[in-house]
Amino acid sequence: MKNIYILLFGGAILLSSCGGGKYAVTEKIYKEKAKEFAELYQEAPVTGQLEKAAVSEKEWIASVNFGVRKPNYVVLHHTAQNSIEQTVRTFHNQKVGVSSHYVIGRDGKVIQMVNDLYRGHHAGVSRWGNDTDLNSSSIGIELDNNGTTDPWPDIQINALIGLLRYLKETYKIPQANFIGHMDVSPGRKIDPSRFPWKTLADQGFGYWYDDHLETPPESFDPKLALRIIGYNVNNLDAAIKAFKTHYIQKDTTTAVLNAEELKILYAIFKKYL
Repeated sequence: MKNIYILLFGGAILLSSCGGGKYAVTEKIYKEKAKEFAELYQEAPVTGQLEKAAVSEKEWIASVNFGVRKPNYVVLHHTAQNSIEQTVRTFHNQKVGVSSHYVIGRDGKVIQMVNDLYRGHHAGVSRWGNDTDLNSSSIGIELDNNGTTDPWPDIQINALIGLLRYLKETYKIPQANFIGHMDVSPGRKIDPSRFPWKTLADQGFGYWYDDHLETPPESFDPKLALRIIGYNVNNLDAAIKAFKTHYIQKDTTTAVLNAEELKILYAIFKKYL
């Protein structure tokens, strides 16, 4: 009889753990964290933030003019993993500590994993223009692709464009602000590699160069051009390689721009003026 009770009790635990679906455990963690954030948002700062300030007199007077986080960039990645299931497991690993707002499968399925208004952990050490914390200002989108040999299926890119259209319209994100991980982390990241950026630019997401390319003037400064576009040029070689990974997509391991590549840089630079 004792063994029967143990079996019944164990079965009840198993059923309760499965009752919420395949991702019941991680959904519970998400909801608990969201609840904690909601409590912080509702808190009158005089009982929280201001209480910690070393000032002699304090008062909380609520303003009526405020809002939530407004994403200003979209940063694209490739997962460098073998399946969307593997990526989901990675984003459930609290020790790894990485995430993305969206993951798009090879079959065009779009999975949202973080609320748009929350700060995802996808960009890491990053910089674009004067922004040194892209995690705080961007939405991250991971595309299921191993980063080396996988093609970019039309169904996946079409799903991405549909998602980007929603994000652009909802958050009024400028065309220039659809960028890649390699752009914001030159020398550290190369994703998304071999990516069809022109297809996105034709739809209004990011920039591409025209068929007719002008020869830049003699005074043209590639380093200054890269900085104006947004690249961190503290390591100029890394910035050039990142630019080539995005716009040239060949000979990306050398930090040299030939005459044709300088024309491409000049064309992209002019779009940012």
